[in-house]
Amino acid sequence: MKRSLCFWLLAGIFQIGVAQTFYPIWNNNMPNSKGITVKDSIANERVYQVGTPGVYVFEPSKAENKKTAVLIIPGGGYARLAYQISGWQLAKWFNTFGVTAFVLNHRMPQSPDVIVGYQAPLEDAQRAMRYIRFHAADYGIDIDKVGVMGCSAGGHLSACLSTFSEDWGTGGDALDKESFRPDFTILISPVISMREMAHKGSRDNLLGRDPSPELLHQFSCDERVTNQTPPAFIVHATDDRSVSSLNSILYYTALKRVDIKKTTLHVFPEGGHSIALRNNPGTTNQWPILAEEWLEGVISD
Repeated sequence: MKRSLCFWLLAGIFQIGVAQTFYPIWNNNMPNSKGITVKDSIANERVYQVGTPGVYVFEPSKAENKKTAVLIIPGGGYARLAYQISGWQLAKWFNTFGVTAFVLNHRMPQSPDVIVGYQAPLEDAQRAMRYIRFHAADYGIDIDKVGVMGCSAGGHLSACLSTFSEDWGTGGDALDKESFRPDFTILISPVISMREMAHKGSRDNLLGRDPSPELLHQFSCDERVTNQTPPAFIVHATDDRSVSSLNSILYYTALKRVDIKKTTLHVFPEGGHSIALRNNPGTTNQWPILAEEWLEGVISD
């Protein structure tokens, strides 16, 4: 990939720490923008404001590359991005079994530059999927093996990416020809419904405190499932007091009703809303092994 000097300067400016290479996903064509310059705001391993949407790229060794990619969307209630625990750590784990990972930095609905708040996160997520497929050859990726993973509100955005037919992530350039629909979905403690099961903070931050019935339906992902929705691996804990496990059950039920093959749901007794990659209570520690085995089956078809 050819990169201009300006690009590399941007990449350096917007890296968190000294870790991974950052690639902006828009090139002076970001939609839904007032043209206001917004600076990234980062503290305590959380991103609170995103001025330049983009992806951090984590590549496996070439010898172990399975030609599979995953876009990871961190959680944070649509008010912040927990980029370490639900982003970078997961990306490094994917690398251990040959999957290329892209961690998304998306705009917040409350950004002063955003015109329509609820559209901005999905615009960036759709564009990121197109970025991955457009550059698939550069990363040794099969364009039919590109999925999404999200935790909590990141799980909601992942489910939106998997169920929306509305195309908001266009830039009027060559990337627009690529599909934004994932080939598989991995959801950890996801927000799914915007109705009675909703996580109030995520709903208020995304849709406002008095959303219309149309918006409640549009962003209730269980209500948007069709026979074209990709299969999902879903993990939740019964004792989650922040996001009810009924969210995951609703999504699994919707996928089951239209007979989406390979879909699986694991509701563990413990773990709360803090299901991480390691050090979970009891049987919840099994989920990474189950996820890796599930993904192997999905991409081998």
